[in-house]
Amino acid sequence: MPNRHDLASIETMDATDPLRAFRSRFVLPDGVIYLDGNSLGAASPAVFAELQKAATEEWGQGLIRSWNSAGWFDLPLQLGDRIGRLVGAAKGQTVVADTTSINIYKALHAALALRPGRSVIVAESGSFPTDLYMAEGVASTRPGTKLRLEGVDAASIEELIDENTAVVLVNHVNYKTGALRDMEGLTGKIHAAGALAIWDLCHSAGALPVDLDAAKADFAVGCTYKYLNGGPGSPAFVYAAERHHAGIVQPLSGWWAHARPFAMEVNFAGGEGIRRFQCGTQPMLSLRALKGALDVWDGVDMQALRHKSIALTDLFIELVEARCGKHGVALETTRDSERRGSQVSFAHANAYEVMQALIERGVIGDFRAPSTMRFGFTPLYTSYRDVWQAVAILEEILDSGWWKEPRFAVRSAVT
Repeated sequence: MPNRHDLASIETMDATDPLRAFRSRFVLPDGVIYLDGNSLGAASPAVFAELQKAATEEWGQGLIRSWNSAGWFDLPLQLGDRIGRLVGAAKGQTVVADTTSINIYKALHAALALRPGRSVIVAESGSFPTDLYMAEGVASTRPGTKLRLEGVDAASIEELIDENTAVVLVNHVNYKTGALRDMEGLTGKIHAAGALAIWDLCHSAGALPVDLDAAKADFAVGCTYKYLNGGPGSPAFVYAAERHHAGIVQPLSGWWAHARPFAMEVNFAGGEGIRRFQCGTQPMLSLRALKGALDVWDGVDMQALRHKSIALTDLFIELVEARCGKHGVALETTRDSERRGSQVSFAHANAYEVMQALIERGVIGDFRAPSTMRFGFTPLYTSYRDVWQAVAILEEILDSGWWKEPRFAVRSAVT
């Protein structure tokens, strides 16, 4: 193992990185070290090219004909299969549609319908809030349905699962701490109790290898604007295992989920398979941007991606603790790399102010209330030198107390 506190060794790691060529396929502003790909991924020229073509040629010239001539109508299914390859799903089980929140709503209703004799939803109190909000909303529409939370009703999810549990909604990687769940192991325990599992992949799709089919997951949801780099607010995706397709019922029965949408029939007749998880007309410009983003993934070795992710996050933890620990920076992410996603979180009493000072110096991470500085490491474009330089700037900010400038305490709407 090289001396990782030595800049020459850092540069050697970059020079021997098998993923180094992918960095040139992204637009990265000069003077910026971007460590927030776990919140919004970087753009790529491929995305811009797809947007240009879709807007000026297909919409501008093809007009409504492009639903057929440019293949717009089937694009959600085609992109779903491409994402499926990255999350271990065989074809025909994943569709790009709507938002993560809406897809959680659909998947929870579908799971509850498949377990009609059960009335309990289990989730994590430390989940990304929208998961909890949607679970509350689903429970409110189904009399007798109860929500049990890990960290409130019991210490662990396993303790909350019993014969009344219909479905468990769980994050693969925790948005705040970066903790990684054992998907296969937990899914097995959920199934042993007769319940179904919905996995939230927002912080793992594109960040590490995922194998939904091998883990026997029932449903999964995820966004495409983080590690998949689809652009701000790009459409989400939903996965349903093929074994459940015949019994899928979800309440947002829009016309794109219809078996014959252009027959203009009065009553709803659900389409086959994963098509039934669609709802209304999908945003074609956003989908075409996502197509360009997914083009970048052709040929990516997911095991090499995971290896680099672990190396980047290990290095960051080591350097921050060595150089900044004296300033009250405390690690919130596990040291066990096998139980960590591709992000690292540190707590600090003035985390918001320190993060704003970092951003002004060109190191972009983000803040999560009440005291977390969160840093995401996207292996396709984050270098080891980025890590080295980011920590050096953090050390300088903390040593100098520059973060105490009053302007850094002014709260923005988005943190």
